[in-house]
Amino acid sequence: MTSAVSQNRTSKKKLETRLLIGTAIFCMFNKPVLGWADDAQELAAIKAQMRRLAAQVEAIEQRQAHKQGLPKTRTASTRAGHVGSTNTITARNGGFTAQPQGLSSGPVDPSIRFSPDMAPPRTATAGLPFKSQTAGGGPLGFQWMPEADDPQKTRSNIDLSSSSPQAITQTAVDTLPPIFSIGGISVRLGGFVELSNIWRSSNMSSGPATAWGNFPYANSPNHGLDEERLSAQLSRMSVLMEANPSKSVRLQAYVESDFAGAAGTSNSVQISGYTPRMRQGYFTFTEKDWGFHLLMGQAWSLATNYAKGILPRQEQLPAVTDNNQIPGISFTRVPQIRIGKDWNQKYWLGLSIEDPQATVGFSSSIASGDTLPAAYGQAHGARVYYSNAGGVLLNSATQYTDNPVPDIIVKGAADTSFGHYEVFGLARWFRSLSVAPGASTTKKHTTFGGGVGAGMTMPLGTKKLQLAGNVLAGDGIGRYGPTLLPDTTFNGRGQLSPVPEMMGSLGLIGHPTSSVLLYTYGGVETAGRKRYMGADGHQYGYGVTDLDLGGCDIEFGTCNAQTRTLASLTAGGWWHFMQGHYGSVMAGLQYTYIRKFAFRGNDGAGNSVYPTTEGNTVYVTFRYLPFQ
Repeated sequence: MTSAVSQNRTSKKKLETRLLIGTAIFCMFNKPVLGWADDAQELAAIKAQMRRLAAQVEAIEQRQAHKQGLPKTRTASTRAGHVGSTNTITARNGGFTAQPQGLSSGPVDPSIRFSPDMAPPRTATAGLPFKSQTAGGGPLGFQWMPEADDPQKTRSNIDLSSSSPQAITQTAVDTLPPIFSIGGISVRLGGFVELSNIWRSSNMSSGPATAWGNFPYANSPNHGLDEERLSAQLSRMSVLMEANPSKSVRLQAYVESDFAGAAGTSNSVQISGYTPRMRQGYFTFTEKDWGFHLLMGQAWSLATNYAKGILPRQEQLPAVTDNNQIPGISFTRVPQIRIGKDWNQKYWLGLSIEDPQATVGFSSSIASGDTLPAAYGQAHGARVYYSNAGGVLLNSATQYTDNPVPDIIVKGAADTSFGHYEVFGLARWFRSLSVAPGASTTKKHTTFGGGVGAGMTMPLGTKKLQLAGNVLAGDGIGRYGPTLLPDTTFNGRGQLSPVPEMMGSLGLIGHPTSSVLLYTYGGVETAGRKRYMGADGHQYGYGVTDLDLGGCDIEFGTCNAQTRTLASLTAGGWWHFMQGHYGSVMAGLQYTYIRKFAFRGNDGAGNSVYPTTEGNTVYVTFRYLPFQ
């Protein structure tokens, strides 16, 4: 017995000695490798083998089901991001064995779900992943989405080849992969952090949005006083939530916000505490087989020029930094209900019912409830009511006009190999109350306005050069232009009278390299005359020609000039100079020259004067886009 035990101990020692010697020899004659690389390569090989086995299992099950006359089994290989079947795959001695459990139409076993293959790190200093992805869903169906790209790739989602790149004009959230899912809803995040250095040749005490029509004449001390301002207010965040109840139905909800709100306590003395505001917030329903589209919520107006179709987040917006765009383009961003129809994603027809508001201009200051100057042949003027201060959940410091019905826009568009083209019609209604001279009750007045417009985006012989333009003409369309020329004025009876107007812009956009975008835009907005003759022999309304404007060129002089035309020229560009797994960084430079022309007046001595003024703006902008 003792001899047998002794022999066993001797054999064990010899075995241990052999293992030690073998390990030493293996280490001596093998090159050192990275543990991370081995793990990644082995994991990729295991996943590839699992996919092959899952495909084999699926094929066998389908053949068995066909022989037995059973319905086909739905397996994970038919679903993106899943691999497996109703079988269980287990590992044995470094290999894999499929263990059939019989045919089943139940849910796929989630235990064999895994993230995409990852290339092995190339150096020993490769960083560890920061985000952990679990196989199963969490509470309420929450689940991190798998990585879409190989981490060694540094391809950016920013595409500057468009004439209106979403990374600049929107948030490009559609091109980004889902971050996580909640139940059957995928969630995408977009946005950027921005810092702009703004310089204007006249002091307007404005943030990163220029009130183009407010550049002062020479009578104002601010005319020759330049303005320098830093702002991060345009930093933006967006969320896109999407669900697909069926192959042909898609539901989306989109919310976009920045910090360009200014509450009553906002200031820039010690803390620039500017408040978040809603830029966009809407949901859409799409039935692809019917080509049917429905939008409800706050979005860019259907009157805005589009780069493709009439779908949201496809607007043809100038690639500029200024939050008030450029003079000449047509846009609003308001609550609306939009119905659209497409034919093979080539021809489009849309109808939009949009929130109405109006801007009012007059040759003298007239608040709601004031009395107008008497018209020719009358002893007294009418008292007019046309707006009210905001109530519950509206801004109490802002006047809201009494429009009777929403604005209505109908647009048709076509996408061809030669570009995108569109035409649209706009209908508006304006309402006021007036008390006629000698009367004691009000009378309601409703007037009609509207216009027609067109837009286009086309390549100029090459994808690296595009031409974009738009035009809108009609009566009472001022709110659709960035300079906010008045929609209406008053006639002698106290009715709102639409002002004739026209606006348009033309832009040339170039892409010398994949990381550089250059642009130049020209724009113009102009208004016509709507006036009546007063009992005192003077003109009243908008576009009058008998105002004393002799003080417009004298510092501290009196100047009541009414704007006739604003014309602008804008040039600038963007440079996408950093990109990687940390996101992207862009820099932009923009210059705008604007010239403002007033209606003709006189100098008080019978001589005609034509007041004009000009302004210059320069933006230097940096943006960090962490999701792109």
